[in-house]
Amino acid sequence: MYKNFMTGTSMLALLLGAGAALADAHGGPLKVGVLATLEGTYTALGEDGVRGLRTALAQADNQAGGREIEVIIQSTDTSPDSAVRGARKLVEQDGVAIVIGPLSGSEGIAIRDYSKTQPDVTFINGISGAMETTYVTPSDNFFRFNTDGAQWSVGLGDYVFNEKGWEVVATVGEDYSFVYTQVMGFVTDFCQAGGEVTERLWVPLGTKDFGSIIAALPDDVDAIYLGLGGGDAVNFLNQYQQAGGDANLIGGSIMVDGTVLNSKGDAKNALIGTPSSGPQADTWDDPDWQAYVKAYQDTFAPEDRFPSPSLLATGYYNATSAMLQCVGEVGGDLSDGQAAFRECLTGLELDAPNGTITLDENRQAIGSNFVSEVVELDDGSLVTQMVKKVDGVNQTLGLEKAAFDGVGLPSRDTPACQSSY
Repeated sequence: MYKNFMTGTSMLALLLGAGAALADAHGGPLKVGVLATLEGTYTALGEDGVRGLRTALAQADNQAGGREIEVIIQSTDTSPDSAVRGARKLVEQDGVAIVIGPLSGSEGIAIRDYSKTQPDVTFINGISGAMETTYVTPSDNFFRFNTDGAQWSVGLGDYVFNEKGWEVVATVGEDYSFVYTQVMGFVTDFCQAGGEVTERLWVPLGTKDFGSIIAALPDDVDAIYLGLGGGDAVNFLNQYQQAGGDANLIGGSIMVDGTVLNSKGDAKNALIGTPSSGPQADTWDDPDWQAYVKAYQDTFAPEDRFPSPSLLATGYYNATSAMLQCVGEVGGDLSDGQAAFRECLTGLELDAPNGTITLDENRQAIGSNFVSEVVELDDGSLVTQMVKKVDGVNQTLGLEKAAFDGVGLPSRDTPACQSSY
């Protein structure tokens, strides 16, 4: 919970912001605030998230419902406090009517709580993927058009057990809510297939020295699951190769995302052949996906982007597309507490480049998940190639709600590895 202790100056800023939001409801430029992680270990992820947003805006000529979209970008650093500070600045000082973001898991939980204090502003998640953000005490004005980290793991455990023959696995992950959620999805899938998860090792976000973790990795496993991203993923791979590591690897979604596969250096080559899963596969031959990739490529010079959009870009692209579509649907009118706009978002069937997305009763995405492997293309670049697609993945991972609730909220030790749930 975040208390709002206001001085006279901050109260004036809030009133001015409210006035600007009221003007936004009726016409003129529409102010949209964007929270993006542009500091710290996830900087590359946030930068590509912004590219995804700008791709969607470029396709719409920066307009919706007859109104120009005025974007204000606020940097965060993955911490909940930075996300709330950024949101308060966007809402209470800049007077935005809509906020898109954030990117990181614990940021999302914090913004869900903050959104409850700002009922006249609509919040559309960027790509943060902690389960609790929408499953626990959801907010009426917070919408998430991306599946969460556990949904991103559906199909992966079954694939590595039945197709790879890997029966015993240990995990290494960043010690925060999103990776807890990712590991939850993997463990439930893998253990129901017949697998065993032995050790679960955790590291702080922004870890530079993985020496002690690498030394602690067990030898008596078939593979190691890596729930790392950004700079953490690159640092681990460099140090793991230097230590002579050669275990089979399983990638969490952001371990094999374009932000890592396009990083400098040769360490990423250790990921060739690594199975993973997530909300997209780079080389999917679907025409809508290919059109989106081309739009992303056409929006930025080659030196200013990745060869293909990362899942962070796709998340922000989809959030922005949903916003643009519904602003257009209501003719740019966000009056009456944005009621018509939110009704549109709630019932929207988003024809996204990575598959059709709908929202459940908690305004949480139901969508497709892609099991993939990292492959090397003829030009030497690394991409994810789809081996399996699972459609209609909901937040309870196909379990009845009572059974899913019985598993418990994701944490360092939850869920337990069981053959059934």
